[in-house]
Amino acid sequence: MRTDLPTVLAAGAWLKNAACLLEAGVPAWSALHGDLGEPGACRALDASVQALLHRSGRPVAAVAHDLHPDFYSTRLAVSLAAELGVPAIGVQHHHAHIAAVMAEHGVHEAVVGLALDGVGLGTDGAAWGGELLWVDPGAWRRLGSLWPLALPGGDIAAREPWRMAAAALQSLGRGHEIGERFGGAVGANAARLVQRLLATGFNCPPTSSTGRWFDAAAAALGLSVRQTHEAEAAVALEQQARSWIAVHGWPSRTDVVDTTRLDCLDLRPLLLRLLDHGAAPGADVADEAAWFHGALAEALAAWAGAAARESGAHTVCLGGGCFCNAVLTEQVVAGLQRRGLRVLKPQAHTCGDAALALGQAWVAAHQLHAGGQPLSIEVNESLSCA
Repeated sequence: MRTDLPTVLAAGAWLKNAACLLEAGVPAWSALHGDLGEPGACRALDASVQALLHRSGRPVAAVAHDLHPDFYSTRLAVSLAAELGVPAIGVQHHHAHIAAVMAEHGVHEAVVGLALDGVGLGTDGAAWGGELLWVDPGAWRRLGSLWPLALPGGDIAAREPWRMAAAALQSLGRGHEIGERFGGAVGANAARLVQRLLATGFNCPPTSSTGRWFDAAAAALGLSVRQTHEAEAAVALEQQARSWIAVHGWPSRTDVVDTTRLDCLDLRPLLLRLLDHGAAPGADVADEAAWFHGALAEALAAWAGAAARESGAHTVCLGGGCFCNAVLTEQVVAGLQRRGLRVLKPQAHTCGDAALALGQAWVAAHQLHAGGQPLSIEVNESLSCA
């Protein structure tokens, strides 16, 4: 850790919220507050922020926060910064994920980052979640993203994985199959409604979220139609893959995804196989789940490896809640190491949003250290996957 960095207080994210004080390069954490949709969690964050301020041995030079303007943590950070007379510094969600890994491991050189999660607000106002980044202490670039899927009905699509499988069908030019494929499970009216939404694009914002690709895969295999808690579909998919691998080992690598483009990783070939074969009568769902994990991991490793070669980076950092999936993480790490790259992932902290405040504080502290100028950003906001 660099001891010459200014002291920064960071308010964290919305889910799994925790605050962090970065002083002389050393983090001090609040307790885990939980999700800020709960009033009790908001009150706990208020108290924690005050406690961190009082324990600081140096004046706080800035308060860092997520880019989302409606988060309670953002509003608290902006208010507190005004009260203290210091800057409130917004940090993009996935940038913070990679920065948290860099902060934990004391990395000062440029890295390639794979930030894979459910959602985080992008600098273009869109829902990001499958991001290939280049990050160093003074700059960052969005190099690429996963092929975007539509969210039919908006946020409800994150709670109903079948909608994401329907979105994949639409993206493959097979939207006419939605009613027949899902009508029996969710009702004919619901299936027809989603089919119309996707056909017209009404209330179907795009997302590059890795979590939504996992939802689509789980629904394509019939593992999840609706989920009652976060990542339920993805966990079911991972459990199926783990059970198959425990008996058979890893399936042979199948390089079915084109990784020649950095700006867009098109995962539709993976869903095409699951939709056509994985849900067929007599299909081995566990086999298909294992194949999906292996093919996805190989694609991600090749994608990040190509970015490292092009940028001259020797290290790849892994961040975001999708790396809680041990099956995926193991194979991504192995694929990157086969390419001669150093791989860093969280060790003392979670890979998910509970550690986001550390990345926020680290980014803001480096911004202040550079004279208060905003970090150089080339976010490639208009990535085209056409």
